Amino acid sequence: MLRYLTAGESHGQALVVIVEGLPSGLLVTAADIESELARRRLGYGRGPRQRFEQDEIVLIGGIRHGRTLGSPVAIEIKNSEWFRSDVWHEEMSPAPGVTKKPLTQPRPGHADLTGMQKYGFTDARDVLERASARETAARVVAGALAKLLLRQIGVEVLSHVISMGAAQSSSPIRPTIHDLPMVDESPVRAFNKDAEQQMITEIEAAAKDGDSLGGVVEVLAYGLPIGLGSYVHWDRKIDGLLAQAIMSIQAVKGVEIGDGFEVARRRGSQAHDAISFDEANNSYRRETTLAGGTEGGMTTGELMVVRAAMKPLATLNRPTLKTIDTVTKEETVSFKERTDVTAVPAMGVVAETMVALVLAQEAQRKFGGDSVAEFVRNAESFAASVK
Repeated sequence: MLRYLTAGESHGQALVVIVEGLPSGLLVTAADIESELARRRLGYGRGPRQRFEQDEIVLIGGIRHGRTLGSPVAIEIKNSEWFRSDVWHEEMSPAPGVTKKPLTQPRPGHADLTGMQKYGFTDARDVLERASARETAARVVAGALAKLLLRQIGVEVLSHVISMGAAQSSSPIRPTIHDLPMVDESPVRAFNKDAEQQMITEIEAAAKDGDSLGGVVEVLAYGLPIGLGSYVHWDRKIDGLLAQAIMSIQAVKGVEIGDGFEVARRRGSQAHDAISFDEANNSYRRETTLAGGTEGGMTTGELMVVRAAMKPLATLNRPTLKTIDTVTKEETVSFKERTDVTAVPAMGVVAETMVALVLAQEAQRKFGGDSVAEFVRNAESFAASVK
């Protein structure tokens, strides 16, 4: 089954990801991965790091002549800033030593204080370097591979921003994979152009105040097979797997499958997707997407809809959050690191990654196969057998 592991710190030499379980014969190029990493840097309101961090990748193992070998794939993402700065050479050196500038004013809402307490650190940098959302670059690399695998069986995953601060899209029209270039061209990765300008206004207002802004993204998966996940075991329900994956993204505090929170306010007669039969395609279909393309912990084959809510970032350009200095125990304000006004547009790309990884894992579990050809053949055989 597909598994992955990431390593590395935000300002260290590099991030590394190892992906295990990919079948042999999957066509992969560096450009496939670099394009996904470039999408992660998109978005109005991002900080200066996105302008000069290059995300240079090195394909270390598991790929030969542009195709996977069936062995673990290892990929390095060099932190170009580390190579340009003597400061980070010293601060993030793996050699024995001590920092000259310990961070002792933990940020409310960040992993700083609890991480220091849990692991016995006196310097918050020991925590924040790994807790940083920079780690998601390694996940996006893994997700790029998952998307390539899913594409072999006709599955496409994309995202768009549906709200930011008080600005919200009210359009019921959702983008398809053909609309993704237009979404990515939007400064806030919004499909609804009316909402786009409202979101930009919200960002500019927060930036003027030295504050940060949260929002909600919607992830869509088209072309899914029936039956990924399971109703048999609690830990294989697709809804639960998706929720855990989305909630693992830094600063995400809420997840919704379909119209989960809205249907909770309805009566049962108005809360479920009616089933009809499509004679032209000889298949069942759901007439709405209230359940987000899942029933009983399994994919229905319909459009999957997953939403992720991101809180405003805990690091502010104008620090005002009250905290305590862990050395003096005196009241102060949290320290400032270089930060974004909002990372919601980028979070959408990371959310795509997490959804794609879950779907690829479950597709691998269901269809198996040591090679891409066998994986596709098994998926097609199952699809032909479904009545």
